[in-house]
Amino acid sequence: MLFQNAPEGDIGVDSAECPLSILDNIALFGLDLLTGGVLAFVKCTAEALNENLIAVLPPSLTVLEIPAALELTPKLLEACRNLSRLGFRLALIDFKESEMRHPLLDLVEYIKVNSTCLDISNLKSLRRQLQGRSTAIVAEGIHTQDAYLRARGCGCSYFQGVYFCNPEMIRNTKVPANRLFHIKILRQLFRDPLDLSTLCPLLLRDAALVYRVLRLVNSPNYAIRHHVSSIQSAIMIMGDNAFRGIATLAIQCALNAGQPPEILHMALVRARFCAEAARLCNLQSNEQYLLGMLSLLPAMLRVPMETLVPQLPLRDEIRQALLGAVGPERCLLAWIEFHECNKVSECLTIEDTYGFDHLRLMHIYFDAVVWDAAQPGLVA
Repeated sequence: MLFQNAPEGDIGVDSAECPLSILDNIALFGLDLLTGGVLAFVKCTAEALNENLIAVLPPSLTVLEIPAALELTPKLLEACRNLSRLGFRLALIDFKESEMRHPLLDLVEYIKVNSTCLDISNLKSLRRQLQGRSTAIVAEGIHTQDAYLRARGCGCSYFQGVYFCNPEMIRNTKVPANRLFHIKILRQLFRDPLDLSTLCPLLLRDAALVYRVLRLVNSPNYAIRHHVSSIQSAIMIMGDNAFRGIATLAIQCALNAGQPPEILHMALVRARFCAEAARLCNLQSNEQYLLGMLSLLPAMLRVPMETLVPQLPLRDEIRQALLGAVGPERCLLAWIEFHECNKVSECLTIEDTYGFDHLRLMHIYFDAVVWDAAQPGLVA
């Protein structure tokens, strides 16, 4: 959980205001809504630990990040022990070789090291010291495949960063045949009106895709009153636009098969954000949803966007937006891309250029995160 509410330089990442602001927001909205039930790493200050401010967090979902350089007074050490007894997991962050005898080593479940400080000999020494414990080593700042492979080679178990969005591209730069089939279905989905005589036979050729579509249609999220047992009945009951959204979601799950599920979740958050924010700048919601969702196709298929774009059923302006061209059609996608990387000043530049309200965009982003966490069985 990162604090992203001010331009770089206005509030430092080590400021006490950052963790307190995060705690306020988590208490207001609920940690389970933000994470979809998975663990959240929350950076803590001495004040938050000593004064038990983190008591608002659910212990089963929370890992408390404690800076390794934080001065451990007897009071603070006892506070950490009490929190561990309550069920909170603890993590030492910004760990360095000089801290091998840290008083919390026996208590923490995670040790986080910066990717720029990774050294095989140092980590081997650390692992020897941790032998017999279940402590995991987390590498942070992993934003490229090279950094990821290096961290794995050093023996790290977990990785923080967006390295999975930057995979090594396959050499022949061709879309696999089974993925081309899904792109053909996408083309049909975005015909208006839907040509059922062409679309339904295509969908029915992929049993797994049909299963995904019907599973999503019948889930409580879409509140369909009648049980849907066929593609045709789903379209008739839901209408073209609603069915397009669900079928596109199912295809995106299929396209992401074999890749980290985080790619799909990030694509869905982008799609939802772009669609909901489209009304702020008179863009087409359905088109912006597709733009956000398709923006991570290269990471899913390991094929460059330049190879994929000519095969996508999109207006030329949207194709150029996927290729990175600056313009109105890409402003929302650019904003969320910068936001994901904590580039706050770039986000503010876009807001100034297009007259966006910062708080409004942040609320839309939060809603998109919650919506994604509630999606039923996407990666199953």
